[in-house]
Amino acid sequence: MSAFSRFTPLITRLPATVPFVGPEAIERKQGLAVKARIGANESGFGPSPKALAALTQASSGIWAYADPENHDLKQALAHHYGLRPDNFAIGEGIDDLLGLTVRLVIEQDMPVVTALGSYPTFHFHVTGFGGRLVTMPYVNDREDLDALLSAVKKENAPLVYLANPDNPMGSWHDGDDIVAFARSLPQSCLLILDEAYGETAPTSAIPPLETLIDLPNVVRMRTFSKAYGLAGARVGYAIGTAGTVSAFDKIRNHFGMVRTSVAAALAALDDQDYLAETVTRIAAARERIAAIALKNGLTPLPSATNFVAIDTHGDGGRARAIVDGLMQHGVFIRMPGVAPLNRCIRVSAGLPDDLDLFAEALPKVLAGL
Repeated sequence: MSAFSRFTPLITRLPATVPFVGPEAIERKQGLAVKARIGANESGFGPSPKALAALTQASSGIWAYADPENHDLKQALAHHYGLRPDNFAIGEGIDDLLGLTVRLVIEQDMPVVTALGSYPTFHFHVTGFGGRLVTMPYVNDREDLDALLSAVKKENAPLVYLANPDNPMGSWHDGDDIVAFARSLPQSCLLILDEAYGETAPTSAIPPLETLIDLPNVVRMRTFSKAYGLAGARVGYAIGTAGTVSAFDKIRNHFGMVRTSVAAALAALDDQDYLAETVTRIAAARERIAAIALKNGLTPLPSATNFVAIDTHGDGGRARAIVDGLMQHGVFIRMPGVAPLNRCIRVSAGLPDDLDLFAEALPKVLAGL
């Protein structure tokens, strides 16, 4: 019997791929050391000192599972946003919640609408659960709301994904347009509104939570991985009506959260002054990245995230050469994976020393192309 015959036909057909290759894998494969880690949209500015202290204090209790109901974090989020605790579902980062949402809604060959080139992990989950991706191209480097809505109606799709602000382009839509899009969807279609970069976006881009909280077919997702600086802790949350988010309890890993991570998230949420300081530093880093790009004849795109997409004025081959060339100098960045977005490289906001290395290496790489 074949070693693979015990797997489902779906799993047998899927390629052995992952959405992202981590910098650690690149180091191992190429024998290179990452000196500037500015490619994974993490926050090199780190979490609040209060979060680090809470994490350390909680570490002695690591022998015990975390509260499977995530009571304290739900209470804190409800207080922070002015909602009810039962409006929140907690997960191991947005990536986990995306997978759970697909599992809740999608069965074999069901259509799922998203943008061509948008967040690869969501696409990974859809194919992993047997869904059929229906992708709409970006327009002017933004997800096309009209095209997404038309595709949902044409396909009678039960699920649509939209990131605002967008990854990988950093672009965004006005909050009023997002609300109009959500309210135009058929009630039979669930909208995943990924707001992982909401803290770094203009206020006008993020609809107030109360404007959509009445819609049972909208789930908004946020995270402590980006502006809060806790990517390694893996804490994300979904926001929706009580009836919708309670469905996660049917399939989630009830003991999936880590005690230290929850403690750090609670402390980070309580330190809004540090968050505001970090957002200011991210904005300054975006300006620095844009200036470096312009100095080297490249074009930075407007960004509402903690990264900047930079047009290299070429194709995917040129962008890949720049990514690989920078890695030879120890500078880890990434690029979108689908044309025409892949004409760009993507550089995360980083510490001044990281951006100094980027500024030093970029002209050398461009000169060698």
